[in-house]
Amino acid sequence: MRWLLALFCLSVASVSQAAFTETIVTKPVLKDAPTSVSPARAPEPRSSGRIDKVLVLKSERRLQLISDGAPLKTYRISLGKQPKGAKEREGDKRTPEGFYWLDWRKISDRYNLAIHVSYPNVSDSAKARRDNVPPGGMIMIHGTPDTEDNPEELFHTLDWTEGCIAMRNVDMREVWGLVQDGTMIEIRP
Repeated sequence: MRWLLALFCLSVASVSQAAFTETIVTKPVLKDAPTSVSPARAPEPRSSGRIDKVLVLKSERRLQLISDGAPLKTYRISLGKQPKGAKEREGDKRTPEGFYWLDWRKISDRYNLAIHVSYPNVSDSAKARRDNVPPGGMIMIHGTPDTEDNPEELFHTLDWTEGCIAMRNVDMREVWGLVQDGTMIEIRP
């Protein structure tokens, strides 16, 4: 029964107009994008190899998919509760800044779909060691909660994560389908 409720919520979210998704370069996007996600079966990432890099612009609250050096799609995102500055340690509620890899993915009971960011990198680990603090980890690009008590719309314009990058579930499904594991992500201030 729970999966049926989740499927219904995802269907409603996919037709809502509450988000910011903008196509800024007119390149063809594969037409077989998944329209709904069952918790039991997530869409497989496509093997098109079209997205070269994911670029996050923290100050603009934007995530861009870069193909052949040009932005293909732009999405509105939410950041950690302390969005200014780079992540310095575990628990600081900041989103990292720097170059990382999107190295694995999972279906999340709480956040729909999630793609892992390879934070900390060598520089982050060295700085944390110098400062004698734990660097933290488990930074993800993920969807948003969508329950009766916490509808997705509540989260969309807030910085609410513990340091992750959050986006609407419909946008996360699209990114999930377009971005391969092993893609570089650059997170800028």
